[in-house]
Amino acid sequence: MGGEKKGARVRAAAAEAIDAVANSGRSLDDALATYEPRVDDNDRALLRMLSYGCLRHHWRLNAWIDTLVDRPFKRRDSVVRALLAVGLYQLTDTRIPDHAAVSQTVEAARLLRRPKHAGLLNAVMRRFMREQTASQDPATRAAEFDHPDWLIDAIKNDWPDDWRTILAANNDRAPMWLRCNRQQVAVPEYLQQLQASELDGSALGGLDDAVRLDAPVVVASLPGFSSGKVSVQDAAAQLAAPWLLRDVNGRILDACAAPGGKSAHLKEIAGDAIELTCLDIDDARCERIRQTLDRLALDATVLTGDASLPGEWWDQKAYDGILLDAPCSASGVIRRHPDIKLLRRASDISALGRRQAQILRACWSILAPGGRLLYATCSVLAAENDDVIGDFLTTTADARENDMLPNNNIRDVMRRTASGYQVLPGTAGMDGFYYSCLEKVA
Repeated sequence: MGGEKKGARVRAAAAEAIDAVANSGRSLDDALATYEPRVDDNDRALLRMLSYGCLRHHWRLNAWIDTLVDRPFKRRDSVVRALLAVGLYQLTDTRIPDHAAVSQTVEAARLLRRPKHAGLLNAVMRRFMREQTASQDPATRAAEFDHPDWLIDAIKNDWPDDWRTILAANNDRAPMWLRCNRQQVAVPEYLQQLQASELDGSALGGLDDAVRLDAPVVVASLPGFSSGKVSVQDAAAQLAAPWLLRDVNGRILDACAAPGGKSAHLKEIAGDAIELTCLDIDDARCERIRQTLDRLALDATVLTGDASLPGEWWDQKAYDGILLDAPCSASGVIRRHPDIKLLRRASDISALGRRQAQILRACWSILAPGGRLLYATCSVLAAENDDVIGDFLTTTADARENDMLPNNNIRDVMRRTASGYQVLPGTAGMDGFYYSCLEKVA
């Protein structure tokens, strides 16, 4: 296949993936699983860059389209609008030559069986360059910050001094973090192994197993990945296991465990000192936990079950420690999953808060007196964090917060909140995470 045809195929696939997210409500991961096989292996990085970039800047790109296109696209031609977004994104945010961006985007319309729109795409992209539309002030607040209005309002309300910084961090590309398996290798030794492989990285004080790569790479190129020496996991997520395990061993439950990264970290730290149960609600998600543990040669019990209904799966033996990484809006990891901005709705947040409270109370009922529960979300919204924990502490006589951090070296990256700690997105290159450490009064 010629280069022009290959390039057009990548752009067509990106438009279909974007359209699937924006108009069919599919996750980007799910959409890419469908459309990636349609392009050559060496074109998949470009496909991902275009798909992620267009969703990351969805509101800005579509505001430009509204300015440039006189008549709205028909619903059945929504993929053409997505393709035009792909074209404009190439002109503003990539190093692809303008002539290649235009010609291959126009050719992609033909691959999408929309040949009648090829002329429109060509004219709009050339007008965009001629009139320097990108230099004009954003038409809307959503276009300025590349977030839906409801989410801007929610973050501004909860973080009045930091909301602009949070929104900007959400629109950045996330760095690639690794977690060293301390049973096999320490961070200083692994940094040397990276250097020997002509890869560069750095450590972060207070996180004993974390390595940040200077540039992302495919996991197959990481020294020792296949043998379980390292895993991919954001540094903020690596706070969970040592926090829960400080002075705690015995029976441990990871209550919403998939895909198993935190479960694996628990076992890497504690080994046979803990008896770990990994729970998730879906069989397919539990299979991902097993795959994670198998690659790292770690043992744990994996159960399919609803954490809010322990009567259906619990063995009636109380747990000494519970990690509850509760299902949430994922508003703290938008930079890794920009489709969240399109898929989430304001109405989701209150429903998630109720679900989180339900799971928290159920898990508390199976925690031993004197035991510890670490509540975590990858959200920055108080409705899923402090509001849930504050209400729980007010209404639960045997619950108290332990506000001691796992180590003082991470104090500078944590924001103390009413009932826990928050890492804001972008802080030291980390994702947004919330933690509250609760102890059951004996």
